[in-house]
Amino acid sequence: MMKAGLFFLSLVCALPASAAETIELKLSSFLPSTHPTQTDFLEPWARELEKRTNGRVKVQIFPAGSAFGHVAKQMDQVRAGVVDIAHGLTGIPRGRLPRTSIIDLPFLVQSADAASRTLWKLYPDYLKEEYKGLKVLALHAHNAGLIHTRDRPVNGMQDLQGLRLRTPSLAISMMLEELGASPVGMPPTQVYENLEKGVIDGSVFPWDAVNGFKLYEPLNYHLDARAYTTSFFFVMNERKYRSLPEDVRKVIDEISGDTLVAKFGDWWNRWDEPGLARSKEKGNRITQLSDEQRQAWRERLAPMIDRYLEQIEQQGVTDAREIYEKAKSHVAEFEGN
Repeated sequence: MMKAGLFFLSLVCALPASAAETIELKLSSFLPSTHPTQTDFLEPWARELEKRTNGRVKVQIFPAGSAFGHVAKQMDQVRAGVVDIAHGLTGIPRGRLPRTSIIDLPFLVQSADAASRTLWKLYPDYLKEEYKGLKVLALHAHNAGLIHTRDRPVNGMQDLQGLRLRTPSLAISMMLEELGASPVGMPPTQVYENLEKGVIDGSVFPWDAVNGFKLYEPLNYHLDARAYTTSFFFVMNERKYRSLPEDVRKVIDEISGDTLVAKFGDWWNRWDEPGLARSKEKGNRITQLSDEQRQAWRERLAPMIDRYLEQIEQQGVTDAREIYEKAKSHVAEFEGN
């Protein structure tokens, strides 16, 4: 009996650590746990990984407000291995992912679906070098966003003069400056408080954030400009990924990449609905740019786009214009233009 027990123990000890122990992964995000990005995307992705690995993998999510939830630290944390997986904004900190951030340029894309698919199509040939040391699980972007204000409606370019507007990236900051506004860099979680205090006059966001951060309360006016998007990364520490058993890596690959990127269009359409509905319920005024106004904005912003591309060319992105043209081509393909 003792010999049988010792034999069993020796077998257990001989098993690889991956088979004998639970694999615990830390996933960080800059958004609150109540935001649909977590409830519809991160949580289901994590639970699917756990399910398909029969519980061998456990994923703990650290959202905004947690030890690992700071928006500016997502990339650093995952590169250093402080967390294993991170979801973050490509525009914060500024200038770190200039190739990816080209998708943020004004009037390039209108839908989250086209923006996300375009980023993923660009990734292998044009964006990959920005993610050294990382396993890129997905790149995505939101539906073309709006300009939201508290006290002063924005119906056209002339109404932006002097407004202090929260901005998420360099490209959008340059757009706002070109149109006469003063961009203010700020994490999305701080916008509500600063609107209430009058530190800022408004912000640029898609509808989902208006609901997610309850911004329909301090805001009163919304211009559906559909002038820009903001991009995001979902990445894993490459060393950690390669250290995992082959079957676990296979599951991660199956639930990420093309499979995951294809979901963001429908997700964002659904995520935008409550923000629009609650703004209407409150009685906020919603204005939409006409086609003629959109064309005027596009012409006004053309020099700004040229300056942006020149600026990142000087930073070493020598094929910036090629990436921009490829992005336009892919967007036209995905939007059916």
